Amino acid sequence: MTALSVNLNKIALLRNSRGRDYPNVLEYARRLVDMGVDGITVHPRQDERHIKRQDTLELGALLKDVADVEFNIEGYPSADFFDLVERSSPDQVTLVPDSVDQLTSDHGWQVASSLDTLGPALERIRAIGARGALFLDPDLAQVEAAAASGYDRIELYTEHYAASWGTPEQAAVLATYRGALERAVLLGLGVNAGHDLDLDNLADFLAIGDVLEVSIGHALTVESIDRGLANVVARYLAICHTAGGPA
Repeated sequence: MTALSVNLNKIALLRNSRGRDYPNVLEYARRLVDMGVDGITVHPRQDERHIKRQDTLELGALLKDVADVEFNIEGYPSADFFDLVERSSPDQVTLVPDSVDQLTSDHGWQVASSLDTLGPALERIRAIGARGALFLDPDLAQVEAAAASGYDRIELYTEHYAASWGTPEQAAVLATYRGALERAVLLGLGVNAGHDLDLDNLADFLAIGDVLEVSIGHALTVESIDRGLANVVARYLAICHTAGGPA
């Protein structure tokens, strides 16, 4: 079974584009929890172009006492980011090597050369009792460095797979992800995944092995406009919860 964590960034972006509190991020989180999702993800950025600091704090308060629904906060490990994380009580902190002005995440960590940043960050994650994860490309050297760094999980950046899906390159690309997952599991790392996964390509990706969690937001939001939120979430849960057999 794979856990489905829904990223609420695009809901916040829609709200921000009108200058009103509509759609309300907290209300969407409540609806998703009622639909049976396994987690809520946010990726707050310094310019607050989608999720705002206040959203993150309110979601942390909402989810703190909700059984079986995890709160995952993604972002670059800056001082401001950790100030927010430490006030929001997440279950998981996923560190992403984004620059301040980056449109969206588009690459994983170079772990060995980033230990001056990642080492102290892990200490702060441990201090709040959260799980630490690193956003990685499906690169065996980076997987090995992540395992040596002491983090609990990696999140495989799946845009390369999504771009190859349905093309002659799909099988070869998917094999690189399978290799990264198998090495991670062998080294004691849990494996998450995310970026451009959707209802069409998700099942094929989850067939590579024991993916513990997928974080999906952009595609789920667009698909919900086309097909309805409840229907889309139910289809994602069906795919995720049948992956790998019984929990």
